[in-house]
Amino acid sequence: MKRLVAIALLCALPPCAVVAQRVRAVGPGPRPVPVPPFGDPYARSTVAERALFAAGKVEFEQRESVETGLGPVFNSLACGECHLAPAIGGGSERRVTRIGTMNNGKFDPLTQFGGSLLQARAIGGLDGVSFKYGPELVPAAATIVALRRSTPVFGLGLIDATPDATFVALAAEQAARGDGTAGRVHMVDNAAAGTKTVGKFGWKAQNPTLFQFSGEAYLNEMGITNPGFPNENCPSGNCAELEFNPRPSLNDGGEGVKALTDYMTYLAPPPRGAVSADAAAGEAVFNLAGCNACHVATLQTGASANPVFDRVTYHPYSDFLLHDMGALGDGIEQGSATGREMRTAPLWGMRMVTTLLHDGRTTSVEEAINAHDGQARAARDRFVALSAADRAKLLAFLKSL
Repeated sequence: MKRLVAIALLCALPPCAVVAQRVRAVGPGPRPVPVPPFGDPYARSTVAERALFAAGKVEFEQRESVETGLGPVFNSLACGECHLAPAIGGGSERRVTRIGTMNNGKFDPLTQFGGSLLQARAIGGLDGVSFKYGPELVPAAATIVALRRSTPVFGLGLIDATPDATFVALAAEQAARGDGTAGRVHMVDNAAAGTKTVGKFGWKAQNPTLFQFSGEAYLNEMGITNPGFPNENCPSGNCAELEFNPRPSLNDGGEGVKALTDYMTYLAPPPRGAVSADAAAGEAVFNLAGCNACHVATLQTGASANPVFDRVTYHPYSDFLLHDMGALGDGIEQGSATGREMRTAPLWGMRMVTTLLHDGRTTSVEEAINAHDGQARAARDRFVALSAADRAKLLAFLKSL
């Protein structure tokens, strides 16, 4: 099992790492705190929490090997391969492939071919291993093929610390508006709680907690089995091939999953960019167009014994609910999320995102807005109808996030 270094790694965090770029008020009262740069821990975190963050960052960046349990099929050697821009913990243009088909009107994840998520790499030839099975390919049976880009993990500890009741209340408020834009919570299996709780993480809000999110990613992206996800992915659905797996035992006893969770828990949210006069005016245009119906500017964490997360006001520009996106849906079903439904993407930090929408199909913010459909169609149409001056202000606002 891997050993993690904690206190000694504090030297990796120079004093300048917590210097404020700007000041943001947090919590129920006027508590201004420094907002650290991209990739740094919370400015108010303790020495012990910084040690957990530093050790978790090592785990996040560590390249797995056959010896540590990589594969036998996988997508990345390390979390940091896909989460690296503009700093470790950010997103990238790397994409994964999901597949499926419709069978008698029901979504079929094609489990017999390895399931909905394709693992595009295999350990054959790595570290001197002659594992005979190659990477998974899209089977002919797949009539639905969707790409999903890697998203930043900045600020996820705040989302994790936001009570389920907040999202339930948001969904109820949106339903009461009666304007056709109401989202819904995605109730998903929470292994730790032993019941269904609100999903918050992933393109379909398919994971309820950062810990479960970490364990699933460890298995599905790197092939690292762990207590929450102990079963290897069968290459292209052929479980007989696991006979040749060089590391059939549990690859991680849980310490690696905890380290990844600690890192993401204490990774600060993205700092806001410079706000020009046009950007400041653009938020009002954003709201008038109705974009804020789903991209909710402000949420608050619940009560916590930890001051870092105690009733902190934050600005993700998302409600983290599922919405029917019509033609913009990716066709993939996960849990009770339909092929047309997607979780509202948070907009904070989007000025550093180089490819947009779930599949990274465009680099243009305007094209991304124009692709909105379903419950977002009316807001899209209002955006299209804006004057050139107002449209420029709205885009300036988005590019300041």
